[in-house]
Amino acid sequence: MSINPKNHSMAITHRAGKDELQRIAHEAMLQRGLLPDFSPAVIAQSNQITRAAAASGAAIRDLRGLLWASIDNDDSRDLDQLSVAEPAANGVVKIRVAIADVDALVRKDSAIDGHAWTNTTSVYTAAQIFPMLPEKLSTDLTSLSEGQERLANVVEMVIATDGTVMASDIYQAIVLNRAKLAYRSVAAWLEGTAPAPPRLAAVPGLDEQLRIQDRAAQALKRVRHAHGALRLETLEVRAVFDDGALADLLPDEKDRATELIEDFMIAANGVTARYLENKGLPSLRRVLRTPKRWDRIVALAAESGERLPLTPDAAALDAFLTKRRQADPERFPDVSLSVVKLLGSGEYALEVPGQPSEGHFGLAVRDYTHSTAPNRRFPDLVAQRLLKAALTGQPSPYTNDELTTLARHCTDQEDNATKVERQVAKSAAALLLSSRIGARFDAIVTGAADKGTWVRISGPTTEGRVVRGFEGLDVGDRVHVELVHTDVARGFIDFAAVRERT
Repeated sequence: MSINPKNHSMAITHRAGKDELQRIAHEAMLQRGLLPDFSPAVIAQSNQITRAAAASGAAIRDLRGLLWASIDNDDSRDLDQLSVAEPAANGVVKIRVAIADVDALVRKDSAIDGHAWTNTTSVYTAAQIFPMLPEKLSTDLTSLSEGQERLANVVEMVIATDGTVMASDIYQAIVLNRAKLAYRSVAAWLEGTAPAPPRLAAVPGLDEQLRIQDRAAQALKRVRHAHGALRLETLEVRAVFDDGALADLLPDEKDRATELIEDFMIAANGVTARYLENKGLPSLRRVLRTPKRWDRIVALAAESGERLPLTPDAAALDAFLTKRRQADPERFPDVSLSVVKLLGSGEYALEVPGQPSEGHFGLAVRDYTHSTAPNRRFPDLVAQRLLKAALTGQPSPYTNDELTTLARHCTDQEDNATKVERQVAKSAAALLLSSRIGARFDAIVTGAADKGTWVRISGPTTEGRVVRGFEGLDVGDRVHVELVHTDVARGFIDFAAVRERT
């Protein structure tokens, strides 16, 4: 357990345990139309499932002999994917990504599937995780756990030295996770600042295997950025508890290992989208439309002495972001957050083969779906069922009308889940700040609309509403604020803007 020293005296003032935050999280789930608990029918059905799905059929390949490994958060047990690399001639690398076969145990229209359909996602709050699937499945029988043989959908990609995907395929296989690894320790090893983690060192050949994967991921990243994919960096926070008492909220930043997995997942999702289209099946695409507030992004760039085109241009925006990262890396997350807010939210949309795709502005790709996390996201489970139909030559298990409804529902529930996570994070921050009324902070404006103006501070990293002096403020502005009120139950943190005297 780690505590930020400069916040330690503040943190120990409030010996509030998880219980209060869990109650807040539970109530927030209900208010947002999410189910915090599994029904008796779901529990009963889960109890009837006693073993992982067994492999059957000649089409399922046996890939247990490969050096598969997972890289995820330190405490993650719902492992959705494994990866492995196979070097070929002239620097070409074959990357395989194994995705847990959740559909093998979670049948469409079952009670468990109904709960997953309702929530559409696991909800990760500072106090408690609300899994989309019963943990008996998601952290065990449908998880690609270390040392366990599991069924998986495998996305195979042949990647050239320049990062282009030369060929791809999708098929089913039985796999075996050789090592459960964690982002931070793998990243430190890849960056040369720490020795290999014990689990990595214990598997002969896995070190070179991961270095090959890292090189392939870096090549994929270069291609995406050449096409205009945005290099954004926002600060997420994690709650730190000490003997059940909330101690701090600390930034949880990306690292080289998280980027490795992210690059593979983006590529695998693109392969999946194109595979379904080529097989004549519809899909749920993940899209980020052209930003409506591009004019404000242009204004933000101008404040830094940079010029952007008057019409949305992802490549030009990424070039601006790269310059800002180099010029002021400490404040770059603030710039990123402003751009993220102005870009708007991603959403799900039905894609019918032969029709034009909206594409994903932030990733600079046309073909993109969510398919790599079926234990945690319902659209990924839907994609898995569509893939199985494609693999066996069967019709889509969902009508286009059903997929259209699902797209809207998944978008709405994802938004509700995000609001729950933010509300609980704000309640946690309100606990830590409640004794600091009158304190002043440097802040950046993260939201400005008719419904209110919001800013983000650090120490703890959190957002709050500006209730006085917000006139004239817009996203990206820097401002001094004074804490005037907190409400733990509702997650309210209120500030007043402090104007400089002239």
